[in-house]
Amino acid sequence: MNTKQISHLRGLAHKLNPVVMVGNNGLTDSVLQEIENSLNAHELIKIKVFGDDREARVAMLEEICEKTGAVKVHHIGKQLVIYRQGEPAKIVIPK
Repeated sequence: MNTKQISHLRGLAHKLNPVVMVGNNGLTDSVLQEIENSLNAHELIKIKVFGDDREARVAMLEEICEKTGAVKVHHIGKQLVIYRQGEPAKIVIPK
């Protein structure tokens, strides 16, 4: 994805509330399944991560994207935003 497309998705994600919360147990199988279900339903989701370790959140974002096939859109503070196009696509992304 190019920067224009990422910027468009960031704008769409601004109004979203987190649909998945990652607690102190980290990225468990049940959390990954919930992320998978949310991506199937919404394509663009916001995830809230509890914990103060920034490097751990960055690693978690990379792992989530790797395991789900999603694209990282944004990471600010404890909020992660990811996107995965569905079939059929619900979100129209500019070229």
